[in-house]
This record gives sequence, C-alpha cells and structure tokens, in this order.
Amino acid sequence: MSSDISCIKKSRGRPKVFDREAALDKAMALFWQHGYEATSMAHLVEATGAKAPTLYAEFTNKEGLFRAVLDRYIARFAQKHEACLFCEERSLEEALEDYLSHVAKLFTDKDTPAGCFIICTSSVLATSSDDISAVIKARHAMQEETLIRFLSKRQARGEIPSASCVRKLAKYLCCIVQGMSVSARENASYEELLQIVNTTMRLLPELKKV
Repeated sequence: MSSDISCIKKSRGRPKVFDREAALDKAMALFWQHGYEATSMAHLVEATGAKAPTLYAEFTNKEGLFRAVLDRYIARFAQKHEACLFCEERSLEEALEDYLSHVAKLFTDKDTPAGCFIICTSSVLATSSDDISAVIKARHAMQEETLIRFLSKRQARGEIPSASCVRKLAKYLCCIVQGMSVSARENASYEELLQIVNTTMRLLPELKKV
C-alpha cells in the first residue's frame, strides 16, 4: 500500500511537457492583438502557461519568441494562402480571387485576432525595435516578391500583356491586402471585405494594362 501511494505522489509531481506549438499559438494571439511593444514577457508567460525559465530556455528572449511566432504564422497561414496563387489549373483571375478571398477569410476569422498578424504588428512598432522592424519589413518584401513571381509566370503564359509592369501591379495588390487588414481591425465583416475583392477583380482587366 505504501509503495502505491509513493508512486502516485511521484506521478503527480511530474512536470508538464512543454508544448511548443501550443505556446507559439497563444503567443501569436497576444502579439497579433496587442503588437510587439505592448506585449511583455510577463504577459507571454501568463498567456502560454509556461514558466519564464522554460520560455527563455526555448526562445532566449522576447525577440526570439516573436521570430518563432512569425515563422509559425507564415507556416500556418501565409504559405497556405500564397499557394492559391500557384495552382496551375486556375486562371490568373481565379487564382488571384482565391488568394484574396482566403486572405479576407483569415482577416475576419473569429478564431484569431482581426486583420493580418504582420501588418497589425508592424503598425504599432516603436523605432526602438529596429531588429524586429527589419524582420517584418523583410516579410513584407517577401509577400510582394511572391506576387511578382506569380504575375511574372502569368505574364509568360500570356495572361498579362508583355508591356505591363508586374511590379507595379504587385505593389497595388499589396496595398489592397493592407487596406483589407485595416478594415478588418475596424470590424469590417467577411462580406464587406469580399466587396473589396470583387471590386479589385472587376478592375483587373485595366490593372493588367499598367
């Protein structure tokens, strides 16, 4: 009997296994909602349920945790949406509408904070966060380069006039995505964002000529 009680006591004392992905998702929600500057390690400890030494051992500091969260966001959301652009079976218009519609869905999903994680975080960065600012700017540039790559492929297929500047069109589309993110933060619904998508698609024949 005494040995059984001893075993029970030992099992109760086992430390919980650190769930890295769950911690990243909880940290992501916090950064997404409040931004990098306003989110402290104390907030992150409380949100993730992990002990401070565990987070420091895993991520070194808040910046390291944010970088891991950014990678997690890209893997969970951004890469999946960007994959819509490179579906060879879809026309230029269909692929772009799929992409923008998926983005609108994410920005208004009740399971995550409104808007785009990257855009929301960058909009409230202080000048003191130079390293993080550089990381986010690099990701913004990657988004634009992805659109340029998509449009260039479609131009090569003859879906965009050869004289058109795909870089200008990519910049325009990035601005549309950023505007949708801001609107979502201001409580725009999925249906309202789809109106922006539909307007963009109606304008596309003229935009392709730029």
